[in-house]
Amino acid sequence: MQYKYKAATENGQVVEGIHDANGEHEVLAMLKSNDYIPISIELNKDSSSSPSVLTPRVKKKDIAVFCRQFYTMLNAGVSIVKSLDILEKQTENKLLKKVSGIVYGDVQKGLTLSEAMKKHPNVFPSLLINMVEAGEVSGNLDTIMERMSNHYEKENKIENKIKVAMVYPIALGIASIAVVIFLLVAVMPTFVGMFESSGVELPGPTKLLLNVSDSLQNHWYIHLIVVLAMVFGLNYFRKMDSGRLFLDGLKLRIPIIKRANTMIITSRFTRTLSTLLSSGIPLLQAMEVVAKIVDNKLVGNRLEYSKEEVRKGIPLSRAIKDINIFPPMVDSMIKIGEESGSLDDILNKSADFYDEEVETSLQKMAAMMEPLLIVFMAVVVGFIVIAMALPMFDMVNTVQI
Repeated sequence: MQYKYKAATENGQVVEGIHDANGEHEVLAMLKSNDYIPISIELNKDSSSSPSVLTPRVKKKDIAVFCRQFYTMLNAGVSIVKSLDILEKQTENKLLKKVSGIVYGDVQKGLTLSEAMKKHPNVFPSLLINMVEAGEVSGNLDTIMERMSNHYEKENKIENKIKVAMVYPIALGIASIAVVIFLLVAVMPTFVGMFESSGVELPGPTKLLLNVSDSLQNHWYIHLIVVLAMVFGLNYFRKMDSGRLFLDGLKLRIPIIKRANTMIITSRFTRTLSTLLSSGIPLLQAMEVVAKIVDNKLVGNRLEYSKEEVRKGIPLSRAIKDINIFPPMVDSMIKIGEESGSLDDILNKSADFYDEEVETSLQKMAAMMEPLLIVFMAVVVGFIVIAMALPMFDMVNTVQI
């Protein structure tokens, strides 16, 4: 759902915006993380509860290109205002183009780049906003933009690897469902008249198949309603805090997808924490940001717990080990980084390693899913064929007698 909010900054300036969230509590959390004082929060009645497929979205690839172009211009000596003006004119994504124009206007009015970007949390990720703010304080915004472009380029590569790995299993699953429906709706009815005129008592599997076939032909709308209800119900459950926590936990327990998900989360954790620390972000603040962007509520909650442990004085390596999420190598590498004083560099090398592990894990996951889907398809189609063949054997035996 989208919420309109109005809040005040520490300087007393009023900012307004729209934020995608599952409830007002998430909007309050976002405002608190940006050091805003909430004034009003209300449901955006001008938009539907879920975004339309026609609504332009800002993808990680768009953010990567935005940061890369921003870095190139800043490194060449172009001012922030002029860079924003150029970006607004050449950005292809319509939403990002529109927001870039708004940010350009706000910066002209005297806001810092991070303050202007904070008004649009549905476009600019919290990680990017925090990094830009750090770059403004340290005076190396061009370096920050280069790091963020590399970060989002790698994130985009991981997302593309996931999509590629899932293409064949999804296509095979759709083909299996299509074949079964075709057999039940188009093939099965041709045998009905023959079965009825034979006078032979139909076996249980055949009766079951005939009932399913009849239901699909004459009451197809009920099946459609049930499927849609399941889809919308699952989507609603996924948006609930308890639902998302359950589903995210399930991703880390199902054997086939467990390793791939763990590698993706580990890669994202190590790379993001490395980027934040190398840019001068304090460890506790970096942990808070990382907990929000790992894209797994269960892991995010445990990282929040580990942050509190670090606040109490416990080393990061031990706190990470205690949450029992990441591979053993992670806490070992973090310990080496803490002892050598090069934690950001160690994490960056670990991220490169786990990027490769992500691709390997995704390939193994797809390789395991393919035979399972083939076996499932063979069992279902085999059951249908046997159910249609059994009455024919009975008919042949009757004729011989």
